[in-house]
Amino acid sequence: MEAKHEKAGKRGWADSHAHLNHPNFDGDISEVAEKLAEERFQVLNVAFDLPSAERGIELARTYPHMKASAGVHPHDAESVSDDALSRIRGMAEDENVVAIGETGLDYFRNRSPKEAQKKILVEHLKISRDSGKPVIIHCRDAFDDILPIFRENFDPDIGGVLHCFSEGADEARRGLELGFYISFAGNVTYKTAGRLREAAKVVPAEKLLIETDCPYLAPQPMRGKRNEPLFIQETAKLLAEVRGVTVEDIARGTAANYRALFLKEEPEQAEIIYWIRKSLYINVTRNCSNLCTFCSRVDSPFVQGHYLGVERDPTAEEILSAIGDARPDELVFCGFGEPTMRMKVIKKVAASAKQRGLKVRLNTNGHGSLINGRDIVPELEGLVDVISVSLNAPDKESYNRICRPADPENGFPAMLDFIKRCRDVFEVQATAVDLPEGVDIPATEKLAERLGVKFRLRAYDMVG
Repeated sequence: MEAKHEKAGKRGWADSHAHLNHPNFDGDISEVAEKLAEERFQVLNVAFDLPSAERGIELARTYPHMKASAGVHPHDAESVSDDALSRIRGMAEDENVVAIGETGLDYFRNRSPKEAQKKILVEHLKISRDSGKPVIIHCRDAFDDILPIFRENFDPDIGGVLHCFSEGADEARRGLELGFYISFAGNVTYKTAGRLREAAKVVPAEKLLIETDCPYLAPQPMRGKRNEPLFIQETAKLLAEVRGVTVEDIARGTAANYRALFLKEEPEQAEIIYWIRKSLYINVTRNCSNLCTFCSRVDSPFVQGHYLGVERDPTAEEILSAIGDARPDELVFCGFGEPTMRMKVIKKVAASAKQRGLKVRLNTNGHGSLINGRDIVPELEGLVDVISVSLNAPDKESYNRICRPADPENGFPAMLDFIKRCRDVFEVQATAVDLPEGVDIPATEKLAERLGVKFRLRAYDMVG
């Protein structure tokens, strides 16, 4: 553990799949555990057989920052008896056991017959459903065979994770559609892992987990060493680079997902300002004049691990106090709601920011003038530098289907008029989300060109 490690925010890191219950750690587990506590690591020690499950529970009872799972690896599926399944059910009742598994299919090594693996996988999924605890899935060279089993036996309301994901982007999307989280390990850092890195780009931040699978799969800079939870930061660096965010964004988001899936923790108090990369975002309101099909504002108001579900809209004074003397590359009015529903707050906060020489961006659906019953562009001049408008469709019919505006007759034309009025005053870009259900992106881009503004395509489910 000679490498230098950084703390990742107030809630630290979460290794969602480790094996500190492996004999490789017997000689120095206390030292490893102490260091992890210092670095604010939460660790889930995943069972691969009954003794490792028992050892994981023992570790969880000893170290508050550790949890355990109960299950048997598919390698040993043929030897799993009814008594063993009964023992797993008993362990599932322990408060320190937060998941079932690891279980699944492994056709790469085929250490147990395929039919035995399928049978025991189904039994684990039953235990998951009965206990209400998420399932941890190991799948290697068996993706097409495992999906039908999930469709019949997996409960997305309880949840689960495709651990040490080793497939491509299409397979990731199929797993996500079934309701799984997806976890990446050190193998995503390997030079030959281009397909896996493509998969890492498409997983929504709220479904992303990170793991070590230690003592195996040390990330590229540590290959040849015993892997351990502290090395997870190397994997985080690669994921941050691939996804265009910071290491802190990865740490915060994956730790929040770990707490939500395995610990069933309620979100912390909602944030009214939040950092992504070097930009400081302002969560002005959760109210909006649209109810977009792709927006998680109502059901899951999270962005890169930040919880934005404010119970009430913050005042300008509260926002300015939260900003303090921070000096971001840009200050962004955003959140999940429509900022222009609170023009007085925008103007007061933006005026303060401009006095300090800060760059200001407004992310909007373009309904500001419609909402306020007047042309708001003159009021924003001198206060805002960049305006990003959610265009999302090339025509009114498509726009109403995707964005579901409160005023379907006037929403689309009002947005177009707002863009036209802004383009000679501000730097303006129009954006669209690449939705799986389909939208004519080329036509949407051409509309932006006719409007005389830049166009940016946003990845579906990649908020922030």
